[in-house]
Amino acid sequence: MNFLEDTICAVATAPGQSGISVVRISGKESKRIVEDLIKNFDGDNIDLKPRKAHFANLFHNDSLLDQVVVTYFKAPASYTGEDVVEISTHGSVYVQQSLIELLINNGARLAEAGEFTKRAFLNSKIDLSQSEAIADLIASESKVGHQLAIKQLKGNISTEINTLREHLVNFASLIELELDFGEEDVEFADRKELLELLNKILTRIKLLTNSFKYGNAVKEGIPVAIAGPPNTGKSSLLNYLLNEDKAIVSEIPGTTRDTIEDKINISGYTFRFIDTAGIRDTPDVVESLGIERTHQRISKAAIILLVLDINDDVLENEKILEKIKASIMEDEQQLILLLNKSDIYKRDVPNLFGKQIAISVKTGEGLDILNQELINVIKEMPGYNQELVLTNMRHYQAFKKAVEALERARIGISSNISSDFVAQDIREALHYLGEVTGAISTDEILGAIFSRFCIGK
Repeated sequence: MNFLEDTICAVATAPGQSGISVVRISGKESKRIVEDLIKNFDGDNIDLKPRKAHFANLFHNDSLLDQVVVTYFKAPASYTGEDVVEISTHGSVYVQQSLIELLINNGARLAEAGEFTKRAFLNSKIDLSQSEAIADLIASESKVGHQLAIKQLKGNISTEINTLREHLVNFASLIELELDFGEEDVEFADRKELLELLNKILTRIKLLTNSFKYGNAVKEGIPVAIAGPPNTGKSSLLNYLLNEDKAIVSEIPGTTRDTIEDKINISGYTFRFIDTAGIRDTPDVVESLGIERTHQRISKAAIILLVLDINDDVLENEKILEKIKASIMEDEQQLILLLNKSDIYKRDVPNLFGKQIAISVKTGEGLDILNQELINVIKEMPGYNQELVLTNMRHYQAFKKAVEALERARIGISSNISSDFVAQDIREALHYLGEVTGAISTDEILGAIFSRFCIGK
């Protein structure tokens, strides 16, 4: 914890030239360091007042570097819980670099990645799950992703976990008390009542654990693989959805030899569309490598858009459909069949394949239906419309381990196993739930979390 004695500084805004730039300083020397560098417009020293913006001249070797706005936040009423000063400068890269150099020469050091937020956590301004929510909020690219990050930042998940842990701690203490009176065969905890509580907690934790598929898809973007034979309109579909010529379109089979990926926002959700090489038998080595990658992308996609030419032979299309169906996991992946080129199909489109959408990338026919079907897939995911949703892999793994420990405790109680074994299982569950909020943490966990932050956060 010695590093908390240091005063740290960093550019808090995005790197590069901009209209304004914000440099942040945190630590017990923040106020003194900044006051040594600024003067008012009469040339007098400035005594920074808490929570007040000061318009000042910033000097570098007695020469005016910039005119800035300085705001001082006195501990503990600041983001980090320490004295914090924020300097708003004009967005010159030279000014930013010169100011950082001045701060370091005057006693600060350059902050490490995520160190401001790490200090906020260590100073109990936020818990660990809220720290991660800040990173998620910064990285959010969709309305729904933003909403999930805000809920976690407000402490919704922390509150839920603390409630669960409180119930478990109460019963664990009773079981531990029994162990102290083991020779007297005293029972402080009602086994039936404990079993009912465990069942309720398990139901709640499993509900949150199962929501991770939806939460992670929202956070990372739902991966959608566009697959099918050559020349069925896969690349044209990608270009249409993105409203740009991202993929090369040609009548020559095998044009797409590698995967092409881009994101699009539909109804507040981010979808990651991946155009893949056409599936067919080919002697071309490079094209074969592209087709191999196609199958890899299909295996990892949450949604597969199988694009077939509505004018092609029905039996051949059925063979391709069955082949794709056999390669996907029905419980984990959704298949949407698109029959393209309906604009040149001269008859009513027959329903030959069950769930299918007739589309025309050329005219846009049916693509509004496709958008709605993509949203319907999300609505069917566990966790949709839940107030609390897991979006973080670390949280998901901790919840899974907590479930395993509580399942053992439940079996132990039902089988009248010795109280010390039950107590151990409950302690394990408490440990894993505590890892989510940081009630229990290690330097390794903290290092892994905060290293993913930017320097100025």
